[in-house]
Amino acid sequence: MSQESDHSHERRTTHSHRHNDTHAHHDHATDLDWDVLGPQLEQEAELSRPQYEEAAHWIAGLPTAPQVRRVLDIGSGPGVISCLLAEVFPEAEVVAVDGTPALLERTRARAQRLGLGDRVRTRRAELPDDLDELGEADLIWAGNALHHMGDQRAVLAGFAALLRPGGTVALVEGGLPPRRLPRDIGMGQPGLEARLDAINAEWFEGMRASLPGAKRETEDWSALFTAAGLDPQGTRSFLLDLPAPLSEPARDYVVAEFTRRREMFEEALTAEDVAVLDRLVDPEDPAGLRLRPDVFLLMARTVHLGRRS
Repeated sequence: MSQESDHSHERRTTHSHRHNDTHAHHDHATDLDWDVLGPQLEQEAELSRPQYEEAAHWIAGLPTAPQVRRVLDIGSGPGVISCLLAEVFPEAEVVAVDGTPALLERTRARAQRLGLGDRVRTRRAELPDDLDELGEADLIWAGNALHHMGDQRAVLAGFAALLRPGGTVALVEGGLPPRRLPRDIGMGQPGLEARLDAINAEWFEGMRASLPGAKRETEDWSALFTAAGLDPQGTRSFLLDLPAPLSEPARDYVVAEFTRRREMFEEALTAEDVAVLDRLVDPEDPAGLRLRPDVFLLMARTVHLGRRS
């Protein structure tokens, strides 16, 4: 499921990194080093915090917004967004729902550090199987989680069934692929990121097709809300615009992203593109991401809202 990001290399536990989900589904993957991946996921979510904070305040300020007493954060990862939601909705209990115990432990530790330990709870669950066990909610936040479910329509109907009257589902889905470099970076064929996006899109289709019970859906979220018995409440996109020169945390994130793409997509890339990526991730190369002055981070995340009458 999703928001902090998925991880790994050939599994859907890493999907968020590939799609910049910063809150994605985590399978219970015992072969992953969560002591390493957990902090990376937190860093990514913290970079995107302005987008999520703006989105949460948008939801809280809607004329149709219900009193939020209980929030389900689906695919919560290490809990950065769970804690943010607890801050924006100060009367709510927030339940961080994820399938990875190590990430739920990070959520509990973060909530304690921020003084939110009495309102941020954790729940280990594998979705969609455990959906019915999560209890009622006034807000269900699904940050880049739904696209990890084979039957998205059925899962959305499951979300709707958990909502109290007036409750809201917030889907973080879509947006725009991030950009981090100029089109022409002075080496190799221009348009490297566009080519990586094309490979990523093909990978995504394979990931979707391989999910249990996978069904193709037209990604008309308003229509899917209506089919699930929810009233569409609007769609907005939120921009993260970090211009060059980047801070070190943001630069760390960009380096990690290109390193993963170099590892994941090597077989689909031309030899020239592989050579360019090798230079980009080399910390001592003057044309690499660590040293070049033109690295930036620009991305848009889209939030779709549906309300139970």
